[in-house]
Amino acid sequence: MSEIKIYRVEGVMLISHDKYPTWQKFTKEVRALNEEQAKEYVYSVLGSNHKLRRKHIKILSIKEIDISEVRDRRIAGLATLKRFVKK
Repeated sequence: MSEIKIYRVEGVMLISHDKYPTWQKFTKEVRALNEEQAKEYVYSVLGSNHKLRRKHIKILSIKEIDISEVRDRRIAGLATLKRFVKK
């Protein structure tokens, strides 16, 4: 059984690619089993939230981080859970 890790994905995305294209930096913290799943999740989230194609997203770095380095409270909260209770 694999353990879920926390990754920090940094890159740039092309915003308003029609008239005045600008590359905007982004940093996302995600929980995934490996780097490939983290990358796919970032493509999915940015594509759906900002209506971007994969060619408009450039991932510059993916690195595994420790729970103490997490900036997103939701990710940190999920990482510290011991178990889920389902009703």
